Amino acid sequence: MRSAMTMIYKSEAGERELRDHYRQVLATWPVPAEHLRVPTREGETFVLACGPTDAPPLVLLHGAGANTSMWREDVATWSQHFRTYAVDLVGEPGMSAPSRPALDSDAVSRWLDDVQEGLQIAEAAFVGTSLGGWTALDHAIRRPERVTRLVLMCPGGVGRQKVGWIFKALLARPFRRDGVRRSAMAVAGLDADEHRQALDAVVLTFTHFNPRREKLPVFADEALRDLTMPVLVIVGGRDAMFDSHQTARRVAECVPHSTVMLLPDAGHAIFGQAEPIAVFLRA
Repeated sequence: MRSAMTMIYKSEAGERELRDHYRQVLATWPVPAEHLRVPTREGETFVLACGPTDAPPLVLLHGAGANTSMWREDVATWSQHFRTYAVDLVGEPGMSAPSRPALDSDAVSRWLDDVQEGLQIAEAAFVGTSLGGWTALDHAIRRPERVTRLVLMCPGGVGRQKVGWIFKALLARPFRRDGVRRSAMAVAGLDADEHRQALDAVVLTFTHFNPRREKLPVFADEALRDLTMPVLVIVGGRDAMFDSHQTARRVAECVPHSTVMLLPDAGHAIFGQAEPIAVFLRA
């Protein structure tokens, strides 16, 4: 019988290959970092902590089919002024437990409660992308007292989800790496030359990893209107996964203290926004 960890991967060999690749990335992290293991009700959660220990806390939540390595290009900027905690979401291809809490309940927010308590941070700013953006927004709605500022990049749960779950196009192809590469370029909006390293990581992941397939629950207007913290939303005009124009419109209409940036030429994967986000976080 396969273990829960193996079930989220296609094979034990694939799991080992992804873990080895992730460890190589962590070994060359651009700033000094602590590797933390936080016990939670969903199992052990891996957190990469960077920056001054007495600085304000900032929690980073990556997207589906990813891990903390996605913040590699941003963490040097943010950790200058924040104690930055990059969290591996449970059930994703990182170092956290393989459990997948139900999205149509408060289970994900209760898991984040445990993470914050384990890190001894009562409140923090949050940056989340895609599934991580949905997770951060869900937490901000359910626990507004625990979220001081909120940055969402191409978040789920606001605009219409255009495809089944993450990278449905990948699942429709035979799992040859050339097919995965073409699908990743189309769905995430990754350029083969400009984003080669990110594209290689996506191809490696979805060659071996079984993503969640359910659609993300959509947040009601009333829930968005109740948000009390400043919110920055950055979306790509060519996002193939979510209706970014609807996301921008709903945030502008419903979220009281919001700023919306729509990048017309960006896809689902957004790069190069570390500085504007830092300005917002430090305002």
